[in-house]
Amino acid sequence: MIRVMFVCHGNICRSPIAEFVMKKLASDAGYSNDFYITSSATSTEELGNFVYPPAKSELAKHGIGCAGKYAVQLKKSDYDKYDYFIGMDTANIRNMNRIFGSDKDGKIYKLLTFAGRSDDVSDPWYTRDFGKAYADIEEGCKGLLKHLMEQL
Repeated sequence: MIRVMFVCHGNICRSPIAEFVMKKLASDAGYSNDFYITSSATSTEELGNFVYPPAKSELAKHGIGCAGKYAVQLKKSDYDKYDYFIGMDTANIRNMNRIFGSDKDGKIYKLLTFAGRSDDVSDPWYTRDFGKAYADIEEGCKGLLKHLMEQL
């Protein structure tokens, strides 16, 4: 089983969207049992809060639910428990490296690199454009799934 942790700043917008988009893509492709997929935050600001309502609404527009998901923080001990840590932007990558102390096994990636892009996933907390964030995340997750299927 390949274990994937999506990471953003607060774990209430982008990383939960990625978590549930990826779960749906894996399920639709018949790979649900091959992956463990979750998400977390690099900050403590939103810990215990549920998915931000506009992010939840955006997922619902695409027929995806996220019931029961609440923000949790990434921990140094997570490094040995997961195979991939997928950040939404450059700041997430920097903060993951800070939390882990390093990326000695090369497990940290920026999501859109799997879509052949070097830019960050649009942050809807600031832009209010949850549709754009969803589109970025879906594109990255499709590329990531293709990559992971090659690892199986």
